[in-house]
Amino acid sequence: MIGAGYVGLVSAACFTEFGWSVTCVDKDPARLAQMAEGRSPIYEPGLDDLLQRNMKAGLLRFTADLGPAVAKADVVFLAVGTPMRRGDGHADLSYVYGAVEELAPHLDGFTVITTKSTVPVGTSREIERRLKAVRPDADCAICSNPEFLREGSAIQDFTHPDRILVGLDDDRARAVMERLYKPLSIRQAPLMFVSRESAELAKYAANAFLALKISFINEIADLCEVVGADVQQVASAIGKDRRIGDKFLHPGPGYGGSCFPKDVSAIVRTAREAKAPVSIIEQVSRVNDERKIAMASRVEHAMGGSVRAKTIAVLGVTFKPNTDDMRDAPSLVIVPMLQERGATVRVYDPEGRKQAEPLLPGVVWCEGTYDALA
Repeated sequence: MIGAGYVGLVSAACFTEFGWSVTCVDKDPARLAQMAEGRSPIYEPGLDDLLQRNMKAGLLRFTADLGPAVAKADVVFLAVGTPMRRGDGHADLSYVYGAVEELAPHLDGFTVITTKSTVPVGTSREIERRLKAVRPDADCAICSNPEFLREGSAIQDFTHPDRILVGLDDDRARAVMERLYKPLSIRQAPLMFVSRESAELAKYAANAFLALKISFINEIADLCEVVGADVQQVASAIGKDRRIGDKFLHPGPGYGGSCFPKDVSAIVRTAREAKAPVSIIEQVSRVNDERKIAMASRVEHAMGGSVRAKTIAVLGVTFKPNTDDMRDAPSLVIVPMLQERGATVRVYDPEGRKQAEPLLPGVVWCEGTYDALA
């Protein structure tokens, strides 16, 4: 498992539960030291127990030395970051391609190389091209196996998936991936084999659709306030329709996190380059950005039109519960706007403080809920 971030670490720990021997490769010495002690560098419920149990069983190891790990592997997962590229909104694939170039000299025997990272359409074929250029003799197959994990419930999502999606065009690789996921397929988890392009695009399309549902219900919430309807009742009514479903129909301050913002931007960029624009998805990001800004004004309105010299308690600043992830969290927009308008902001977040403190200067950090409310 190349990359021991959120996706890589959770996936590695869960694969060891199936009896596979997994080596996580990462370049961050501090992260490696922490994981070697059985402590996850990210907050995810249940992950520490999983790490400690499988390290004790000898199934899970951590190293900075990529060569031996790749040489012994039947499957190599690429689980490195693909952040939004500055300037054009596309996914930055430099870490993916860097890992490919680094692992190529160490391939030994038939190896399945699989992208867990979220990557644009065509990435698998470009990985294949680059590998052949460096190691024309390498016996390997390139697959796409996107993750569909929700932060805060990732272990449950991995072990009880709605589907397992694998993009490939090699029968030997299919046999390996079937073996890898057999513990889940035995429990009737749908194991779907599709083309590599379909797997790559399905990940972006899924996240874009979920982001669309969030922006949709937030706009409906605005309409409800004007016409006198209750958005909770409206959301409950439409969510009962099985064609729609009630997930992600919860009005709030907008989405954030490591996936939706960058994945919506990336699919929009891919569509523009392919001259097949996705105009509905393009509006999703705009609505979400405006929602975060509007929330500060709603707080101001609720406090009589001004927050100057007022004290406001904020309970939780990460982008969602049960995580310490601050990436694109709505609080990073709302809290500074309240401060600029003269409010004193008192914050309590038991898991998010370490990540959030440098990002939210000037707030008063509290030790508990009642402390924040004082």
